[in-house]
Amino acid sequence: MKIINNHYQLSGGVDPLALCEKYGTPLYVYDAHIMERQYKRLRDAFQVPDLSLNFACKALTNISVIKFLKQLGAGIDCVSIQEVQIAIAAGYQPKEILFTPSGVSIKEIEAAIEIGVHINADNIPLLEELGKRNIDAPLCIRINPHVMAGGNEKISVGHIESKFGISHTQIPQILEVVKRTGLTIEGLHIHTGSDIYNIEAFLEATEVLMNLAMEFPDLTYLNFGSGFKVPYQAGDKETDIEAFGAKFSERFNRFCEAYGRTLSLHFEPGKFLVSEAGYFLVPVNVVKTAPTKVFLGVDSGQNHIIRPMFYDAYHKITNLSNPNGTKEQYSVVGYICETDTLGTDRMLSSAKAGDILAIHNAGAYCYSMSNNYNSRFRPAEVMVYEGKDYLVRQRETMEDLLRTQTQVDVFAKAIA
Repeated sequence: MKIINNHYQLSGGVDPLALCEKYGTPLYVYDAHIMERQYKRLRDAFQVPDLSLNFACKALTNISVIKFLKQLGAGIDCVSIQEVQIAIAAGYQPKEILFTPSGVSIKEIEAAIEIGVHINADNIPLLEELGKRNIDAPLCIRINPHVMAGGNEKISVGHIESKFGISHTQIPQILEVVKRTGLTIEGLHIHTGSDIYNIEAFLEATEVLMNLAMEFPDLTYLNFGSGFKVPYQAGDKETDIEAFGAKFSERFNRFCEAYGRTLSLHFEPGKFLVSEAGYFLVPVNVVKTAPTKVFLGVDSGQNHIIRPMFYDAYHKITNLSNPNGTKEQYSVVGYICETDTLGTDRMLSSAKAGDILAIHNAGAYCYSMSNNYNSRFRPAEVMVYEGKDYLVRQRETMEDLLRTQTQVDVFAKAIA
């Protein structure tokens, strides 16, 4: 989003304030041009014979976004049977889908196998159960490399105490189960966390997987997850994806030579593709002066964007209604009956009630983690591409909140 002629504009010259007038607020807006840019950057960074970039759709499960990324050439990674069904509704064939759940019931695994997607197993009991049932579908195995990497502990998932994956120290047990049951292992997978900018930490985990791959002679691909960091504020560190791609490609090609044949290289980017494409537009309800702070109370809260509270995440905030105004210090807070601070002590252009604020980097894990706390409606979503805007999710209504509820009239006996 850039200031042009004293107004903020999205790609293609789209005015975000006009979108607020057209669709109401609060409003999620996704700039598809940025998704396209990020996909092409990632695609062009790797020089390998066979590359597959699978969108981690948990980041943003809007079906129109998924269809757009599919048209760019992205595959898809799903973590629930519902995400699998959304992917199929978006046009993916079952064999194009990798299902990477964590600790789900065997019924969910059975449903995924019946659909025909690729299964990524994250525990030995699941391998035992699939072997017992003589499942002949090829499997992937998620390995925990015991590498701490990521922006903070909550989004670091490859360390020794993580619930995700099978410890790399348990490879002998995995090999025993595979040999005894006759399971076919087509791929190995790791994902160490999110917001990784340290290339060396990522490469440390990949060495673990490449070494283990030599124990599995029938592999067709290795999946190295993602977690590439994008900037959230001025001067923020980010993954140099071009430098990483060059170094990683050289290492992967050498691995394939040692393995004896070319394997497909898989990544599963989520945040890298959609984070910077998203903006959450919220109006200011009140400017409230307190003894030590000035609060901007907005018409939204942690029910719509929980990352600042859940992860202590920083999201840049700008005042779209006053692009070049005098800077003043505010704390931006929500309307939920909890402490839901969206930004503390931010220097923003002077604001008044009715102004529209933009919360940046709202494309990943924002709408997809929204909720109805305080019986609030979830907002609408709009996608912008080539100068046009498209409503891709309607705003919720009271009918939506009541649709799955049933009214039971229970009359308590009067207390004597």
